[in-house]
Parts: sequence; structure tokens; C-alpha cells
Amino acid sequence: MSDNRPSMAKKLRVGILFGGRSGEHEVSLLSAASILKAIDRDKFDVTPIGITKEGRWLAAADARGLLDGDTSAVARRLRAGDPETTPGAKLLHEGMPTLLAPMPGPQGPEGKAIEVIFPVLHGTFGEDGTIQGLFELAGIPYVGSGVLGSAAGMDKDVMKRLFAQAGLPIVKHITVLRAEWEKSPRKTVAQIEAALRYPLFVKPANLGSSVGISKVHDRKELGPALTLAARYDRKLVVEQGVGGKKGRARELEVAVLGNDAPKASVVGEIIPGKEFYDYEAKYLSEGSVAVIPAKLTPSEAKKIREMGVAAFRACDLSGLARVDFLMEPDGKRRIYLNEVNTLPGFTQISMYPKLWEATGLSYKDLITRLIELALERQAEKSCTSYTREE
Repeated sequence: MSDNRPSMAKKLRVGILFGGRSGEHEVSLLSAASILKAIDRDKFDVTPIGITKEGRWLAAADARGLLDGDTSAVARRLRAGDPETTPGAKLLHEGMPTLLAPMPGPQGPEGKAIEVIFPVLHGTFGEDGTIQGLFELAGIPYVGSGVLGSAAGMDKDVMKRLFAQAGLPIVKHITVLRAEWEKSPRKTVAQIEAALRYPLFVKPANLGSSVGISKVHDRKELGPALTLAARYDRKLVVEQGVGGKKGRARELEVAVLGNDAPKASVVGEIIPGKEFYDYEAKYLSEGSVAVIPAKLTPSEAKKIREMGVAAFRACDLSGLARVDFLMEPDGKRRIYLNEVNTLPGFTQISMYPKLWEATGLSYKDLITRLIELALERQAEKSCTSYTREE
């Protein structure tokens, strides 16, 4: 790890931002609750900031209510149009939140400036560069990738183009537009079948947690899979399954941490309880098993870690990312880069923290390191001039 870390002699005021309008709202609440429980209170003053599914911003007591599922009082005030909240709390309006107003400075519910934001917003409107643009406008340091990296890390079509440009191995795939599928379904099916072999994976280009993803074994399943994915995005990515019909690909992951000099954790493996690691297998069923470290040869593990760092750099990421791989189940054991996840699940039992714990960095220290990286990145930005010098 870098020794050029910012001094934190006084307590930093950290805003933990969670919830949001995406389909991963509930996952975000779990991640935030875990961070709030584990964060080093000797180093940080913490303000919880929640966003409801409707896009309302809440702070302090109301944010904790959202976290705990006790939103009835907040809901009543929202319906009544009452801006007041419980004592010591603050209900924030939609749009540019007063909590992050650029002038005179981001303010917490007690009127103190928030010095860094730790966003735990998984999926759309939190992981795709939109909220990062708000932080940039506000001039506040934040954990994780910037606008470009976040957007590229969310869009599976753009992401794969960047991987290919960097010479990284990816699975055969094509991208089709929702408008093309709806206008010419037969032509779209013919285009897919001409390019790829079954089984296929059909995915919305912009979504997380395997929402809207289907494994397709034949033509009969392809149409419903495309229709399902089209509910969630205008771009649909169709991939050829690794391993074909003979076997199931191994699903391997590394956690990457850093800014300009990122490092990769040990390699882990997910053995799904279902046919593939979909939303239910990740969060609802109990059949999936994590193996850390994965059973690989030293050269395979080294190659995957190097590819994880290369993928991180190819998408211009910073702070953190989980990088996912697929390995052929046959004797060739070829490895393919699948995708990056720029704000992965962050509970104490999520893969990203577990991979770093197995590498020697505790959950509590990982949170601290991510905040340090946010401050380092902001300090590096201060070297950039945004106006022409006379």
C-alpha cells in the first residue's frame, strides 16, 4: 500500500450515502448498515445520508429510519409536503441537495461541513457516473471511480470495447438495440444466431446484480430473454456461454484497490447454487459457495490478478472495483475477462471485503483506506488547472 497517505490528525466528517432509485436499493441498505457499524469512529465523524426509491434525500434520523426500514414517519411528512423532520434531522429536497451545495460548503445536519462522501449506491443513478458528476460539481472528495470510469464500468458494451482495445481476452458477443429487437425480431434472432452459438447469456447493458440476465439454451428461450433485458435498458448484450453445452464456466473474482498504482487481492471463486450466479443466487438463496483463495495454479492466479489490474486501468477506474472472470471448464482452462463492478456489494460478507480480508486487509482498515484514496485523488485533482492562464 502507498505510504503517501493524507494526514488525518483530526476526525474527518464522512457522509455515507445509500439507498437510491435503482433495483439494488435493498442491497445498498445492507452495505451501508455494515459500513456504519464497522467504520473507525476514532478517525471519522459519520453522517448517514439516504435516498428513497422516489429520489428524496434524507439525512440523520430520517436516513437511519430508511436504513432500519422505519420510514412511516418520513413517508407521512412527504405526503403532507412537510419539510420538517424529527429533531436534529433534515429532509433534503430533490435535485441538487442542500447537503452538497458547493457554497459555502457541504453541510451536515448539524451545520458541519462534510469532507468526504462514501457512496454505497449500487446500480443505476449511483454507480453509473450520474451521482459522481454531482460530487464533481460540489467539489467534494468521494470514494470510488470518477464520472468516466463509473459510466464505462456500468455499460457492458462500452466496457467490452475498452477491454478489447487493451488486448484483454473477452467472450464472443454482440450488442443489439431494444428498438432493433422490437422492430425486427426475426432479423435480430437471425443476426444473433449467425454470430454466436448456444448457450447464450442475454443482459441489459446497463444494470447490476444480474438483474434482467437470462441464460438461453435455444431459440425458444431467446425471444423472452431479449424482451426481459429490454425492460431494463435500450442496449442488450448477448454473449456466447463459456464452456458451451458441455460444462459450466468457473466464476472467478479479484478485488482491486488503489488509484494510479492499483493492487489486486487474492483470487476467489463463486460456485453458484443455481445454473449461473443471478440475483437470486447472490442475495436470496443459500446454495452459493465462496472459495477463497480459488483452487488455481500459481501462474493462473498471477495471470488473473494482472488482468484485474489491467481491466481497472482500461476503464480508468479509481478507489475500488471487483473484477469478474470466466474460466473454461475443460482441460484448456482458458480465462476470459467478464466485467468490472465499480461499487460492489460492501457488507462484511460480500466478496470484495472478503477477498481483501484474505489478502491481509481487515474490513475496518479497508473502509479507512478507501477514504484515504478518495482524499488522495482529490489532492491529485488540485494539480489540474481548469482555466486558461493569462
